[in-house]
Amino acid sequence: MHRCRRRVVGDYGLPAGPLPVDAAAARRIAAAVLADGIDVAVSERMQVDHGFTQPLHLLFGAIDAVPVVPVFVNCVAEPLGPVTRARLLGAAVGRAAQALGRRVLIMGSGGLSHDPPVPRIQDAPPEIAERLIAGRDPAPEVRAARESGVVRAVAAFAAGDSHLLPLNPGWDADLMALLAGGDLESIDARPNDWFAANGGHSAHEVRTWIAAYAALGAAGRYRVDTSFYEAIPEWIAGFGLTTARTLPV
Repeated sequence: MHRCRRRVVGDYGLPAGPLPVDAAAARRIAAAVLADGIDVAVSERMQVDHGFTQPLHLLFGAIDAVPVVPVFVNCVAEPLGPVTRARLLGAAVGRAAQALGRRVLIMGSGGLSHDPPVPRIQDAPPEIAERLIAGRDPAPEVRAARESGVVRAVAAFAAGDSHLLPLNPGWDADLMALLAGGDLESIDARPNDWFAANGGHSAHEVRTWIAAYAALGAAGRYRVDTSFYEAIPEWIAGFGLTTARTLPV
C-alpha cells in the first residue's frame, strides 16, 4: 500500500503532525468519482484541522492510527453549491469505496445548528479578507489569537450575552431523523438559505453528514445503531453523534 502524508495543523489543542493517506485508494476513488460525472480534484498538499482530526483522535486515540482518504466538502466559503451536490458526491464516493473490495469506515464530521463568529469574505475588513485568501500557515501567535477570540465568543454565547443565532435542537432532530430514515433525496429541495436561517451559517457543515450517509446508502439499505444528541451552548453547537451500518442483502 502506497501511503503519502498530509499535514494536520493541530488547532484547538489537538495533535499536529503528519496524516497517513492511502494515496492509491485516494486516486482510485477520485478517478471513479470523476467517471461517475462528479467533478473533483486531488490535493497533494492538503491540510486538515480539528473537523477531521478530532473524530480520529477520539475513535483511535491518535491521528495516525489508520490510513485515511480525506474528502473535503466546502461548508463555509461562499458561493456554496446546492446541497444536492454534497449528496451526489457522497454517493459517488460510496460506490467507489465499495469497489475497493475491503471494509471501509465512512466518517462525516461537523456541527449541526451553530452560528459561530466565522468571518465572511464579502464583509470582512481587508486584513481578515487577506487571511481568508492566503492564511494557510499562520504564525503561532496569530492562530492563538484567533482561537482565543472564538473561546471568548463561546463564553458570551453560553452566558446568554450574544447576538449569534441560538441553537435549534428541533431542526437538528429533524435532520438526524431524515438521515436515519434514508430518504436523502428529500434534502435536495432545501435551499442554502434554509440551512443558514434555521441552523446558523455554519450549519452548512451538515453537508458532511449528508455526504457520509449518501456514501453508506450507496451500498444498500442501512440501519442507525446509536444516536446521541445534546445542545451544548458551551461548545456553541448542537452536538450529535450517530453510528450506522449497512444491512445484509
